[in-house]
Amino acid sequence: MQFEIDREALLRPLQAIIGVVERRQTLPVLSNVLIESNDHGLSLTATDLEVELRADITLAGAQSGRITVPARKLMDIVRNLPDEATVSVAQEQERIVVRAGKSRFTLAGLPADDFPTTDHVDASHRVSLPQSQLRWLIEKSHFAMALQDVRYYLNGLLLELAPKHLRAVATDGHRLALSELAPDLHIETPTQVIVPRKGIQEMLRLLEDTDDPVEVVLGTGHVQVSLPDLRFTSKLIDGRFPDYQRVIPEDDGPYAVVDRETLRKALVRASILSNEKYRGVRFGFEAEQLRIQSNNPEQEEAQEEIPATYSGEALEVGFNASYMLDALASIDEETVHIYVRDANSSALILGEKNQDARYVVMPMRL
Repeated sequence: MQFEIDREALLRPLQAIIGVVERRQTLPVLSNVLIESNDHGLSLTATDLEVELRADITLAGAQSGRITVPARKLMDIVRNLPDEATVSVAQEQERIVVRAGKSRFTLAGLPADDFPTTDHVDASHRVSLPQSQLRWLIEKSHFAMALQDVRYYLNGLLLELAPKHLRAVATDGHRLALSELAPDLHIETPTQVIVPRKGIQEMLRLLEDTDDPVEVVLGTGHVQVSLPDLRFTSKLIDGRFPDYQRVIPEDDGPYAVVDRETLRKALVRASILSNEKYRGVRFGFEAEQLRIQSNNPEQEEAQEEIPATYSGEALEVGFNASYMLDALASIDEETVHIYVRDANSSALILGEKNQDARYVVMPMRL
């Protein structure tokens, strides 16, 4: 292996894939990046056995070869070279030598054959859509994923593909977030997959708010996302996601109409004196106002009253302030609708005009 490349052309793909490389690995080779070169250019691959990222670089004049070298050391070297530097890389048995100007670095490698890669994903479903749409879908729902829950199927995001919608759903058992699009997917049979938390976080980092296309391939046990010059592959969580439709309240009962930013600021203030562990606040729905109260074991209390209209009978119900704030932060509209029937019912939070993102927060006993 031998090639020459501009510093920036090597640094960008290294930065794109480095997030997959864990600092502490059970297998030494997982701390490395796989470098492969041929007549067409280079490919750089990183994996932690759950998520894999491969970046392709078009480059003329590269000599063929394969080796793995420490990923973070290589990136730190390239990142700290002068901006206009030309980087020369040559393989010498189980090492590579990196040169730039009068700088020279020798990195110890490991055999490329020891590096685990996902060579091929058998596609059961394949869809293409703008990056901005897929990013929006994930942004509006991912925060409700569980964190290290024993119900392992909650530690990820459900992607549901159907003939008339593409939907993302996340829940931790206490709240639920759902976002959906209606692109023309040309799908005949609906399917569901659960993408693990790390895979979702990497997808969010890689997707940009552009109309450039992204291809999503669903296979047996894997999801693969292809961007220009970048291919992302993640294992899927093998489990059955709960029937989320059963826990989403209907939007046909009593509801409150309130200014989103006014409610958000009042919640932030009231939650200061809530119980630090449970973060509970009491919502008092009245015809022309919404009252928010909180207290804590130190007998401290807070009360906020904000303008609102409520179409039902006066009602008090407790909610987790953090869950409410997360939902409000994901709504872009100035006015929100909060549907709630009684003190034992979950709340459904929607934007006034756009119902493509829905948020459910379960009640608390206070």
